[in-house]
Amino acid sequence: MAGSLRWLGPPGCEIRFPPPDTALSWPNGLLAAGGDLSPERLLAAYGQGIFPWYEAGQPILWWSPDPRAVLMPGELHVSRRLRRRLRRDPFEVSLDRNFAAIVKGCARRDRPTVGTWITAEMAAAYTALHRLGHAHSVEVWRAGRLAGGLYGVAQGRVFFAESMFSNEADASKAALVALMAELERRDFRLVDCQLPSPHLARLGSRTIPRREFLALLAAFGASGQGSGPWTAGPAPLRAPDGADAQYRGGGVH
Repeated sequence: MAGSLRWLGPPGCEIRFPPPDTALSWPNGLLAAGGDLSPERLLAAYGQGIFPWYEAGQPILWWSPDPRAVLMPGELHVSRRLRRRLRRDPFEVSLDRNFAAIVKGCARRDRPTVGTWITAEMAAAYTALHRLGHAHSVEVWRAGRLAGGLYGVAQGRVFFAESMFSNEADASKAALVALMAELERRDFRLVDCQLPSPHLARLGSRTIPRREFLALLAAFGASGQGSGPWTAGPAPLRAPDGADAQYRGGGVH
């Protein structure tokens, strides 16, 4: 159904989002503006397939795109080249060892003219979620130095991937390999990649209609208490075996 942009109430007001299917078709999936980034509002948003995405100087913008990019545990595509790299020159990987450093790495400005959507307010909000056990990070190390990583939010058996970065070639891909192994170990069923991209498609993501995504979220998502820290490692990341195909196994234990 066609939608119109809704403005959310200020902090302290009842937390209520418009139905996701009322999001604007252009820009793709813009649903609401305003509100705040309190843990309660963020968890309510993710539970309905809604996420914040805005730049400094803008109001908080909330999105529910259609279609949605997703990656299923067990369907990560690991190329022969990446497998060879991980065997020849393996990284070390840890979980939830330095969440703040991962958010900072994702938020850095590579070029003076290009900003970041991870504002100081966003970084503080996701760090608060991490302290509550809802947000998690994967750190990739080389000789004791942070080479890359990723972070996201877990609800039930759904992981909402937020951002990744690399200081070294293939480090973010190594982080994704480790993440998918951990999610399989924990019996997660869905990774939300939010918006499609050629890079994600090469790694095995696919797009599904918003209604299908919301049905999966209803089946596998849950709110409530966080799962607590996933602390593990640093430990060598094992390269996956087999042909250039879907990936199962490996990771950090």
